Amino acid sequence: MITGVPTEFSPPGPESFDLPPIFSGVEWFTKPVLVATVSVVLIVLFFWAASRKAAVVPGKLQFAGELGYNFVRNSIARDAIGSHEYMKYVPYLMGLFFFILLNNVAASVPLVQFPTFSHIGWAYAAAILSWIIYNAVGIKKHGVVGYFKHQTMPAGVPGWLMPLMIPIEFISNILVRPVSLSLRLFANMFAGHILLLVFVLGAEYMIFETGSIALGGVGIITLLMGFAIAGLELFVQCIQAYIFTVLTAQYIGSAIAEDH
Repeated sequence: MITGVPTEFSPPGPESFDLPPIFSGVEWFTKPVLVATVSVVLIVLFFWAASRKAAVVPGKLQFAGELGYNFVRNSIARDAIGSHEYMKYVPYLMGLFFFILLNNVAASVPLVQFPTFSHIGWAYAAAILSWIIYNAVGIKKHGVVGYFKHQTMPAGVPGWLMPLMIPIEFISNILVRPVSLSLRLFANMFAGHILLLVFVLGAEYMIFETGSIALGGVGIITLLMGFAIAGLELFVQCIQAYIFTVLTAQYIGSAIAEDH
C-alpha cells in the first residue's frame, strides 16, 4: 500500500463464514462445533443446577429454570400439540428450543460473535431430526398407510379433487416442511450476521482507513446503526428459536391428530 492511500474496502460475503479449524490438523473442529458443544454443556449444567435442590419456594436459579420449562411446556407444547399427549414431547422441544436459542444468541456474545445456524448444515440437521420425529410418531399412531392418508387426503374434499390434492399435500406436508424449517432459520442467521459485518467493517474502514473527516463522521453514524441492528438481531435470534420449535410442535400435533 502506498502511504496515505487507503486500502480498498473488501465487503463481507459467504467467504466470511468459512472459518478455519481451531486446532491445526483437526479440520472438523471449527467455531460452530465449539459453540454447539459449549451450548449443550451449558444447557445441561443450568437445568441440573436449577433442579438439583428443588424447593416449594424456589430460589432465583430454580425460578429461572422453571420459567424456561413452563414457557416451552405451556406456550409451545401444550398450545400446539394439545392437552392430552403433549407432555411426552416436552423434553425434545425443551432441548431443541434452548439449543437453537443459545447457538443463535452466540452471534451477539463478545469474542464468539458467530451464529452456528448460519451454516446450512446445522439447520438441515435440526430440521431433519424434527422431520423424523413427527413422521415417526404419526406412523406409530396411524400406521404407514393411515398416516400418509392422514397427511395427503384432507377431510371434506370431494373425491374428484383428490388426484390433485394428494400430490400437493404430499409435497407440502412431507417434503417441503424440513426444507422450509431449515431455510428460514439459516437465512435469518446468515443475513443478520452478514448485515452486521457490513456495518461494522464498513464503519471501521471509513473511520480508520479513508483519512477523511467527513467519511469518519459517517463511519461513526454507521457504527451506531450497527449497534441498533445488533439489538434487532438479538430479537430475531430469539424469535427464530421460538418459531422453529413451535412449528415442530405443530407438525407433531398435526401428525398425531385424529382429524387432518
